[in-house]
Amino acid sequence: MDRIKTLHTVTLDFDKCKGCITCMRRCPTEAIRVRDGKASVDFDKCIACGECVRLCPHNAKKPAYDDFDVINNYKYKIAIPSPSLYGQFNNLSDVNYVLTGLLKIGFDDVMEVGKGAELASETTRILFDRKNDDYPVISTACPAVLELILVKYHNLKDNLLNLLAPVDITAKLARDRAIEKGIPPEDIGVFFISPCPAKVFALKCGIGVQKPYVDGVLANSDVYLKLLPVINKLSESEVKPLSKMSIIGLQWASSGGETAAAYRDKYLAADGIENVINILNSLEDGTLGEVEFIELGACTGGCVGGVMNIENPFVAKARIRELRTKFPGTRNHLADEGKSLEYYLWEREPTVKDVFKLHKDRATAMERLLKINELMEELPQIDCGLCGAPTCRAFCEDKVGGVISMDQKCPRLK
Repeated sequence: MDRIKTLHTVTLDFDKCKGCITCMRRCPTEAIRVRDGKASVDFDKCIACGECVRLCPHNAKKPAYDDFDVINNYKYKIAIPSPSLYGQFNNLSDVNYVLTGLLKIGFDDVMEVGKGAELASETTRILFDRKNDDYPVISTACPAVLELILVKYHNLKDNLLNLLAPVDITAKLARDRAIEKGIPPEDIGVFFISPCPAKVFALKCGIGVQKPYVDGVLANSDVYLKLLPVINKLSESEVKPLSKMSIIGLQWASSGGETAAAYRDKYLAADGIENVINILNSLEDGTLGEVEFIELGACTGGCVGGVMNIENPFVAKARIRELRTKFPGTRNHLADEGKSLEYYLWEREPTVKDVFKLHKDRATAMERLLKINELMEELPQIDCGLCGAPTCRAFCEDKVGGVISMDQKCPRLK
């Protein structure tokens, strides 16, 4: 738990921050406050969705990820690129140029996360064939959505699909392959090339696993800038046939790709954090009808919309769609890997987080609730944000919880 508390998923440039409250107003978990003219984040409530990075008009917020030089801490370096990385390149006719380029910039081996995605899809189909209750099932592939449910929608926890994310599956397989080659485990470094800070958070914390399977998380944007000049110089004879991905794995880069690979008729796919919240609210209210599978992605368009990408998500999505013609329909199968089904499932269940509790003692919590309601009666209740909190209620909670002084006044009442 300490690891989760200390992992900052976003950094703030104080000189650029104008205290404009844009990020505060749009944060889905009200994790941001503006105090003394600068934004601050309560990382216990942060789900690493990247909305504050995406929306900041002054580019004051940046996603946190590892510097590329971290790979030099290991003798044997493995890159596991997200399918969304391919969508960053213009006129890319063969993804093997990207994979060969990764070897050229310092990696010793590559394994596409699309391979893990295809195996995750087959596992999903098997789990559905065995299931007969607890519908709808909610995908756990997007770590920002998973965190949102764990901090805010506790009643939906039993609906979560207990499947490792494709990146964890790929990291496990890549590490196993290196060990089978005779590489000492202590020499192996596995590095995910990520589109978003939520995956940085999940992989460093090890959500759903006993311990993290990656040794670093790099940004698509950083790696793209290193790859571009290298790829442009590659001759056709230098390109190695490294790709082991199929259409199924590639299409996970965009919203709806996971659902298509699950082969379900009664499904729903939604992307964008506001749409995700609307769906989760409807789920809690029991108004979604006979939906069996729900795929939710915090970023618009899916992983191609992550804030650690370079390309416009709609352009990247179009490029991914065009690349589909270069891949076989299917390539990776559970039977070929020789692993048990449990290999692909959660090693431990993520726990819900009571970050919105007013107090662990019920009597004290009730006292605080009554005081909050009392304070609310004194406020205009228009949620203007001038006080530095996203809502009037959040302002009252901050006062009662001791985050700010009880003497602090609403700016509109001064």
